[in-house]
Amino acid sequence: MVTDVLPELGFYALILALGMAVLQTVVPLWGAWQRRPLWMAFAQPMAWGQCTFLVLSLACLATGFYVNDFSVDYIAANSNSALPWYYRLSAVWGSHEGSMLLWSLLLSFWGLAVSLFSRRLPRDLLARVLGIMGAIGSGFLLFILVTSNPFTRTLPVVPAEGADLNPLLQDPGLIVHPPMLYMGYVGFSVAFAFAMAALLGGRLDAAWTRWARPWTTVAWSFLTLGIALGSWWAYYELGWGGWWFWDPVENASLMPWLVGTALMHSLAATEKRGTFKSWTVLLAIFSFSLSLLGTFLVRSGVLTSVHSFANDPDRGVFILVLLGLTVGLALLVFALRAPQVKSRITFGWLSRDTFLLINNIVLLVMAVTVLLGTLYPLLLSSLGLGKISVGPPYFNALFVPLATLLCIAMGLGPLSRWKQMSRRTLVKRSAFSALAALVLSVALPLWLDRHWTPLVSLGLLLALWVALASLREVAGSLLRFGLRGPRKLSRSHYGMVLGHLGLAVTITGITLVSSYHVSDNVRLNVGQQVMVGGYRFTMTSLGDREGPNYTATRATLQVTRDNRLINIMHPEKRFYHARRQALTETALDAGLFRDVYVAMGEQLDNGDWALRIQIKPFVRWIWLGGVIMALGGGLAVWDRRYRRQLRKEQL
Repeated sequence: MVTDVLPELGFYALILALGMAVLQTVVPLWGAWQRRPLWMAFAQPMAWGQCTFLVLSLACLATGFYVNDFSVDYIAANSNSALPWYYRLSAVWGSHEGSMLLWSLLLSFWGLAVSLFSRRLPRDLLARVLGIMGAIGSGFLLFILVTSNPFTRTLPVVPAEGADLNPLLQDPGLIVHPPMLYMGYVGFSVAFAFAMAALLGGRLDAAWTRWARPWTTVAWSFLTLGIALGSWWAYYELGWGGWWFWDPVENASLMPWLVGTALMHSLAATEKRGTFKSWTVLLAIFSFSLSLLGTFLVRSGVLTSVHSFANDPDRGVFILVLLGLTVGLALLVFALRAPQVKSRITFGWLSRDTFLLINNIVLLVMAVTVLLGTLYPLLLSSLGLGKISVGPPYFNALFVPLATLLCIAMGLGPLSRWKQMSRRTLVKRSAFSALAALVLSVALPLWLDRHWTPLVSLGLLLALWVALASLREVAGSLLRFGLRGPRKLSRSHYGMVLGHLGLAVTITGITLVSSYHVSDNVRLNVGQQVMVGGYRFTMTSLGDREGPNYTATRATLQVTRDNRLINIMHPEKRFYHARRQALTETALDAGLFRDVYVAMGEQLDNGDWALRIQIKPFVRWIWLGGVIMALGGGLAVWDRRYRRQLRKEQL
C-alpha cells in the first residue's frame, strides 16, 4: 500500500526541508554581505521549498493518524482506532513530536508570507530577513530530526491498537488552540528577523519599523486569540471553573504577549517620531526570546503541568542551547551596532511619547514579574535548595498595582499629543472621561444589584477610563464633522480603539466574575434538589451512555429560577477505556451576562454524586475582550497607509 511508505516519505521531506533552510540561511546572508544579487535571490525560492516539504511532511503524518498506522511510534502513543477521525487528525500536534513539526511548519508559513508580501523591500534587507528566519528554522528542524522524530517506526513488532490520545485533549479546543498559539509564538520571529536585519545592514532607522509593524501586529493578534482560546478551553475542560490558574505553562505564553504588546507600541513611536530606536530592537529580541523560553519550559520536562509535554530532559538541553545561541548572538549584534544609533528626538513629560514609554516599562516589569515567579521555584529545585510553590497570591498582589498604572497610562496616551502639550489641555481633554468613569464605577454595581467593594469599583474605573478615553477622538470627530467625521480617522486608529476596548471588556469580566461568582460543592441523587446562587438544581435522572471510545455516567439536571425553567443540563463522568482514565465533562448554560457551570465529581458511599455548581457572572467577557483585541490588531494591519508605503518602496 502507498500508506506503508508515508512515514519514510515524511522523514525524507523533513531532511529536504532542513537542507533548504540551511541554504536559505547561508547563501542569502553571504550574498548580502558580498552584495551579490544572485545569491540574495536564493532566499525566496528556498523559503518556498522549505514550506512545501514541511507541508508534505505534516500531510504524511496526518495521513498516518487517519489510517491508524500504529507502526509509527508517535501514532501508536497518541491515537486509537476508536478515536473519532477529527481527533485523530488534531492528535497530529497532540504531543511533543507533532507539535514541534507544526511549530516548524508555521514558522515556514511566516517565511513564505514575508517572501510573497515583502517583494518591494530592498533586496539586501529581504535577503537578511529571510536568511535569519531560515537560521531559526534550521535550528528547530535539526532539533526534530535529532531528538524528536515523529516518524520513528515500532518495527518489527507493531501494536494491534494505539494507546489513545490524552482524554484532556479530546476536545475541539485542540483543533484550534495550538495552531493559533503557535502562529503567535513563531510570528514574533518576523519582528526579530527585521530587527536583526536592520542591525546587520546598519539601517537602524524608522524605515524597518514600517515593515516590521504589520507583521508584529498580526503575530500579536494570533497570540491574543491563542491565549483566549486556551483560557476558555481550560475553563470548561478541566472542571475547576477558573479562567486562569497562573500555571507555569500559561505564564509561558503570557510573557511574550506582554513584551509583544510593548513592542507594538514602541514600533508605533519609532515609526511616527523616530524615538526609542534601540529600545524597539531590544523588545523585538526579548519577545521572540521569551517565545523560545516558553518552548523550553513546555518541552524540557522541567515542569509538571496539565498543559506541558513532559519529555526527556535531553530535549530541553537542546532547546536551551538553541535559546542561548539565538539570544546571545542577537544581543552581541545589538551591543556592536546599537551604539551607532543616536536619537536626537526630544519630548516633554506631558506627551504621548512619555505615556508610551511608561506603557512599555510597566509591561516589561509585568513580564519580569511573571518570569521570576515562574523560574524562581525551578531554580531553587535545581540547586537542591528545596521546593516552593509560587501561586496566585504572588501574581495577584503584584499585578493589580501594575495593571492600575498601565491603565492610567493607556487612557492618557490617546488623549495626549506627540512631543509636548500643556497640563491644562491634558486635564481638559481627560476630565469628562475620568469623571464619567468614576461615577459609573460606583453606580454600576448598585445597578446590577450587587454588593459594592472597593476592588470592584477600582476594576470598573480602570476599564471605563481606558474605554472612554479611547473613544473620545471618535466622539469628537462625530461632533465636529457629523457622520463624515469617523471616515477621517485611519483604520489603525480604529484598531487601537478596538484593542483598548477589548482590554476594557476583559478587565470588566475579570473584575465582576472574581468578585461576584458563587460556588458550592453539593451532593445529589435522583429526585433531590439544591439552591445555589438563586438557581434551583433538580436531578431528574441518572444513566449510562456509550461514546466512541468511552463510557459515561450522565446526570440530567433541571435548572429553574423563580419557578421558571432555565435549562436542562447534562454533566458527565467519563471513563476512557484505552487510557483507563476518568474525566469530568462539564455542563454549561452559557450567556453573555452569566454562566451556569456544573461539574460532576465522584460517586459517594450512599449513591449520591458530588457536584460542583458555579454561577459565574460576566465570565464570557474575558474571552470576548480577547477576540475584540485580536480584531483590533487585524483592522490596524489593513490600514491604507501600509499599502501606500509598499507601493512607494522601490527595489
